[in-house]
Amino acid sequence: MTRRIVVAGASGLIGSALVEALAQRGDDVVQLVRRPARIGEVPWDPSDGTLDPAALSGADVVVSLNGAGIGDKRWTPDRKEELRRSRVDSVGLLARTMSKLESPPPTFVAGSATGYYGDTGDEVVDETAPMGDDFLATLCGDWEAACTPARDVGVRVVNLRTGIVLGPNGGALAPLLPIFKAGLGGPIGRGTQWWSWVTLDDHVRAMLTLIDGETVGPVNLVAPNPVRQKDFAKALGEQLHRPAVLPAPRLAVKARLGKELAEAIGFASQRVEPAVLARSSFEFEHPDISTALAAVLS
Repeated sequence: MTRRIVVAGASGLIGSALVEALAQRGDDVVQLVRRPARIGEVPWDPSDGTLDPAALSGADVVVSLNGAGIGDKRWTPDRKEELRRSRVDSVGLLARTMSKLESPPPTFVAGSATGYYGDTGDEVVDETAPMGDDFLATLCGDWEAACTPARDVGVRVVNLRTGIVLGPNGGALAPLLPIFKAGLGGPIGRGTQWWSWVTLDDHVRAMLTLIDGETVGPVNLVAPNPVRQKDFAKALGEQLHRPAVLPAPRLAVKARLGKELAEAIGFASQRVEPAVLARSSFEFEHPDISTALAAVLS
């Protein structure tokens, strides 16, 4: 049965891959865009609260993947506000609009991130772990809380706590590949911090499972085998047939990214377990970092 699925944030790495997968299986996909709309698209503007409720009326599923890039720029006060508004305002507008419909869409799948947990060191955390107390954790908490109006009227809300996404045309590998291909890659600092990652293909497959299923609440979208950052670097070097032994000193990383951003995306340790997906019997095609990198880089 063809279903109508509205996707916000469809132009990003994950969104574009999801739209392609939905279209391939025959779903009717409607994209929300902030430029002049083409066929199959509807204009909206979260910054000023503009969204025609008709865009969501009759939809079976609404998916929100909006958000300015976390690591694209230094975290100045203005940039941090942009990161917050691009996520919280978008999700909040969708949730409020759904809550006012006579028959709201049954399912709302909304982006979030494993940054929700903060720096957890060597501790294994699942979806029941508490929220951290740094900027990224607070941002994720506000992002998820913005779904409340939809949840309050009975919409099934799923929050996607996404880890480090490995894709062939973007994601975490984009800034790393030129360095590693030049033989200049290696651990970030001591490299003992845990990285929880997932391939783009597995991320999209998991999203399809969650869209079609009955899961409610937060879901960790990460592979079942997180790795220490130095082991990630080693595996990437091996796939590229390049040495990966030159460490990036903490001071150099902080000088380039700024202290707060460097700590959040370079040195924070998150050993995240996909417990909800495990209970749903979802099977990862790329459960370990070596097979994952081989598939992505092929």
